[in-house]
Amino acid sequence: MAETNGAANLNTKNGNFICGVVEGFYGRPWTTEQRKDLFQKLKKWGMDSYLYAPKDDYKHRAYWRDLYTVEEAEHLTGLIAAARECGITFYYALSPGLDITYSSTKEITALKRKLEQVSQFGCTAFALLFDDIEPEMSEADKEVFQSFAHAQVSVTNDIFHHLGQPRFLLCPTQYCGTRAMPNVATSEYLNTLGSKLAQEIDIMWTGPKVISRLLTIESIEEITEVLRRPPVIWDNLHANDYDQKRVFLGPYAGRSPDLIPKLRGVLTNPNCEYGANFVAIHTLAQWSRCNVDGKRDLSLNDTVSADIKLETETEDGVIGEDVPSTLSPNMYHPRRALKNSINDWLAEFSRKRAAWGVIAKPQPCVAPTIPIPIIPSVNTCMSLTATTNTTVSATTAPVNNSNHLQALAEVCSNVTGSENFPPPPTTGPVMNSLVSDTKVVSEPIMPAVTPLGVPSAPVPAAPSTEPMDCNTTPGNSPIHLVKIPTEDDSMVENTSTCSGASGSMQVEVDGTSPTVNGTQMIVENDNENHDSADLLDVKDPDKQLTQEDLSLLCDLFYLPFEHGGQGIQLLQEFNWLKSNAQVVIKKSKDEEENSKADADEWHARAAKMNDMCNAVNRLFQRLTYCNNRELVYDLYSYVWDMRGVVSLLNSYVKWLAFGRFPSTMTTFTQGSYTWFSNGWKETFMSGDQEPWVFRGGLTADLQRLIPVDSGNDLFVYKAPEVPSSKIYTIRPYLPGDEDAVYAVCNQITGCTSSAVADRLVGGFLTLSPELCMVVEDEDAIVGYALAALNIKTFNQKLAVSWIPELKAKYPLDDNINDLPPNVQEAIRFLHSFVPDTPEQLCRQHPSQMLCAVLPTVQDQSVPKRLVTCVLAALRANGSFGVHMTIPSTDKESHEFYGKLGFVDLNTTQDESPSSITMCRSF
Repeated sequence: MAETNGAANLNTKNGNFICGVVEGFYGRPWTTEQRKDLFQKLKKWGMDSYLYAPKDDYKHRAYWRDLYTVEEAEHLTGLIAAARECGITFYYALSPGLDITYSSTKEITALKRKLEQVSQFGCTAFALLFDDIEPEMSEADKEVFQSFAHAQVSVTNDIFHHLGQPRFLLCPTQYCGTRAMPNVATSEYLNTLGSKLAQEIDIMWTGPKVISRLLTIESIEEITEVLRRPPVIWDNLHANDYDQKRVFLGPYAGRSPDLIPKLRGVLTNPNCEYGANFVAIHTLAQWSRCNVDGKRDLSLNDTVSADIKLETETEDGVIGEDVPSTLSPNMYHPRRALKNSINDWLAEFSRKRAAWGVIAKPQPCVAPTIPIPIIPSVNTCMSLTATTNTTVSATTAPVNNSNHLQALAEVCSNVTGSENFPPPPTTGPVMNSLVSDTKVVSEPIMPAVTPLGVPSAPVPAAPSTEPMDCNTTPGNSPIHLVKIPTEDDSMVENTSTCSGASGSMQVEVDGTSPTVNGTQMIVENDNENHDSADLLDVKDPDKQLTQEDLSLLCDLFYLPFEHGGQGIQLLQEFNWLKSNAQVVIKKSKDEEENSKADADEWHARAAKMNDMCNAVNRLFQRLTYCNNRELVYDLYSYVWDMRGVVSLLNSYVKWLAFGRFPSTMTTFTQGSYTWFSNGWKETFMSGDQEPWVFRGGLTADLQRLIPVDSGNDLFVYKAPEVPSSKIYTIRPYLPGDEDAVYAVCNQITGCTSSAVADRLVGGFLTLSPELCMVVEDEDAIVGYALAALNIKTFNQKLAVSWIPELKAKYPLDDNINDLPPNVQEAIRFLHSFVPDTPEQLCRQHPSQMLCAVLPTVQDQSVPKRLVTCVLAALRANGSFGVHMTIPSTDKESHEFYGKLGFVDLNTTQDESPSSITMCRSF
């Protein structure tokens, strides 16, 4: 009953409290259709406000002076009318701070003219945003205004009165505690705003940080005193425009309902993907209708440790109770709010909605993180390149760094320069969301309309300041650079690129795709990528999303400073299995009796890990079958990536179950910078660092548990452009797989004779099966990665146990010239084999491997994950370097291994060698 009453409580208005959504992120704006859908939801959930402020929308920021065209005016007028019909206050915002001259009469006239035009569209509420700009005035402004704050106050008050004193919001340049100089209480800028700005104008504030883990009553009281008014919170808790790997599906949390009487309002600035924001907005609505903090009522101290225990796990590592049974309807508890949201969200996935364009990340591009090494002494030169050639001893032990937080800070400083300054995005397009109901297009270089008598001022370069929305301000020069695709793009992370020629902001697709008003619409054909008939098969329960699926989805992509319960379980189970894997190593009879219980426990928890992996697979496949294609496209790349990582972990666990590694394995695989390292989890969850310091979320935390150093490149993939439900599974090689592996080898080499496969793969399968992996789809094996731990030992075994057998099987006789060239080459190789190995290889890259995947495998992450699994197995056995030798004429294999991070190693003095050795460290 409590949940029912809590839902009813949503419809209870809460006085004069502003509550709603600000579309204020960087990257691709929402569409007109999405905004109208949002207004309906805000009305249904008892919210009242929407702030139009998309950073990269054409005439909001970069070209703020330009008036709207007739077509744009129609769309904006329709939006304002749609909001009014739903009882939603539509705040129209402009961001003129990049290049405005505050003392210029022409500039102020342009600003007034622009807002007057919007007021004629029916808009009755406005905002000026001065965030993410350099806090410096021009020389002309210095002659007129006493300070930067005085300049902004003068312009804002003038506009406010000129428009007839409507509802008005101001976002200051110092919009959070870390930007207040020198601090909140003594900031001259904030105190000037508080004392000089018209009292009817509300001021926005993000809290102590750009993205604040907690908003405390004390901090709100402090800023209220300085501003002489309660703030409107611009809440970035669910913003994800700073990280293409993260989306936030967890509940509104870290803000007690006790704050409500002390605030003017809350506007959430959520995920870039509109469809991903159901939970964020729904739970904020629930929070705004409560007046008692359910978490505080549990008598827990408001400390990091208490929050960790409540939101993730108990002391024994078991996931704690979701929601206390004693909560009354007017109490807010994040997990109950999440449960309520999931109940309502499930129906959204069944709505029939089309998807426009290909799957493309809406966030701006940012520089990749620098990989964190497992063992600092192994690779002290952390590089963004694919690999390093550092010489490593197989007996090197991890360095016991007593100051993990200092080391973390050093790593983070290398990534961002400062925790307050996120990595800058690449230059992106300026987009227009006001020319179509269903799509966003990139704008031409020249502005469409220029106000009469108001020349367009030069647009300055992007400031190097800390941005509210967690990305350095994208450059807004009229010249927008577009990356020219190269062959290597097939292995690069998918990004939102734009084609200036086509006018579409989506990634280019095949020219045969149909277009609608210049923007391509994806049609999912009946092919391997997706079976469109499956989308209509709603009667099959195995293809229907459930509340349990959505609960898992939310836990995997929870909040900036915490992972959901099931995400924590994945971390815990894998780490325990990896750390205790020595119990499955075969022992003597006496030892085996004593350790049987330990081994049984390990295998039971491995089975649990497998069950969790299967649950993620089910979620992934059911998502692809949903009728709401727009929502599928918003979430697919995140779930696809997570499924691949969890599957990789599970594949490694299956390999560990065979016990084919030394008892000293943890010496080589225990990372110093993972979720379980001293201080890591506490720092992540404390909120002391902005979340862009910890890039990648749960996906990255799971990846860091894979024992592969310098493997950053192996976790960068291009996601599919169209959803596919196809799943590839990597697992250890079994004796019964030999024929299938031979078949794959023959298909790739185009050979019907077994001689080539005997030469290439037979030795690995016979003499080193414990380090062989296969990848299979639902029908058959489609690829393999085979390795030998030590090339010197392996060659000696080949010479004794394998080559003689093959020489007898394939004699070097007169008939050899009648055979295909590749068969001839294989037989001649066998009869001339000498087990010699260059000393350089034995020292630095002692392991050897071979990888191949059928061309029918369209998922470009498969070979990378396959190689990662084999490298992790080699690392568990004390190897830190691997190589392979290919014919110098085999350009295709050279390119293939190059994309897997292998580099050429010169082992011969010949100017034209017949073979090339490629290697990588890990």
